[in-house]
Amino acid sequence: MRTYLVVIDDSPEASIALRFAARRAARTGGGVAVLAIVSPQDFVAFGSVQATIEAEAREHAEELVAAAADAVVQEAGVTPQIMVKSGKPADVVREVINASDEIAALVLATAASGAPGPLVAHFTGQDAGTLPCPVMIVPGGIDLARLDALS
Repeated sequence: MRTYLVVIDDSPEASIALRFAARRAARTGGGVAVLAIVSPQDFVAFGSVQATIEAEAREHAEELVAAAADAVVQEAGVTPQIMVKSGKPADVVREVINASDEIAALVLATAASGAPGPLVAHFTGQDAGTLPCPVMIVPGGIDLARLDALS
């Protein structure tokens, strides 16, 4: 099955990428994989504090993918695959894509203004062309009616 991979976080552009991917999946008979990444935490001198910080970050990531999964079902009637992984975001995305032949595209959205976002910058800059699938970039400032028409 053709699966669109979306990396979800708290940014407004993540929900735009998710909407685009969900609608494309519904129109093409594909699926959606939602990935939340728990970035490595800065070192804290006290182990219990470090463990608490990491547990809270993972819990937040799990809440994000659960909400994103609900949004995909509501938007497109597609039940997504959800994943929460730890590590450096670009490395985790690459590992997830390389581990699955079903991922047809990485769907990212830019910020509405300013810098495009770290994953967009990474996969369209220094690592452009190295993934085994296309990278779909959705403009973060796109009008939702236009987004829906395109997807």
